Amino acid sequence: MSARPRSLAAEFLGTAMLLAVVIGSGIMAEQLAGGNVAVALLANAFATALGLYVLIAVFGPVSGAHFNPAVTLVAVQQRLLPRGLALPYIAAQCAGAIAGTLLAHAMFDLPLLQVSGHARAGVGQFVSEIVATFGLVLTILALVRTNPAAVAPAVAAYIGAAYWFTASTSFANPAVTLARSLTDTFAGIRPLDVLLFVPAQLLGAFAAVAVFRWLMAPDPRVQQSDTAATRAESSVP
Repeated sequence: MSARPRSLAAEFLGTAMLLAVVIGSGIMAEQLAGGNVAVALLANAFATALGLYVLIAVFGPVSGAHFNPAVTLVAVQQRLLPRGLALPYIAAQCAGAIAGTLLAHAMFDLPLLQVSGHARAGVGQFVSEIVATFGLVLTILALVRTNPAAVAPAVAAYIGAAYWFTASTSFANPAVTLARSLTDTFAGIRPLDVLLFVPAQLLGAFAAVAVFRWLMAPDPRVQQSDTAATRAESSVP
């Protein structure tokens, strides 16, 4: 199946704007925080959460507002997106993420092409990315099924919180991770550490699928009770 141009454009633009928010707010926060990393991270997390809410609300009706290859792969696995759209979506997301990184650099008069030297290595970082992506995907799966209108605020709130409760500051997105290796600013990550983050993100995403299936599986006892009740009602003259 071929992808609709509007859907791919929405994934490209949404991911580009997301990276512009993440990296641009990180640059601004670092410039204004006077060396206080906690204040810089607070500003970066707040801006990212707000931007993510708006982008999901705007682009969700067009493409689903994945902006994330892990979310796209899960959507395909859950039959929420046709399999043939997976690669076009992921390509649009990665291209958009890189474009958003270049845009952030341009807005702050920085060299467009950079390579990050920000080390994010170790077991804690790996576990953090599993947890961050697990929570993100579980939130999406649960709310798409039960309360679609809550997806945008819930995802924004979760990512804003995960900036603070994970050691990795919650990348939770392979396209974002790739693009952030191309910025030597507050939000950057060494290219070498991308090889640690992306497998952790995919592991967390599909762990969320497994847990979601278990949580949402129908209770056989309830089914049997409902069946018995239906039979009893049908036997009443």
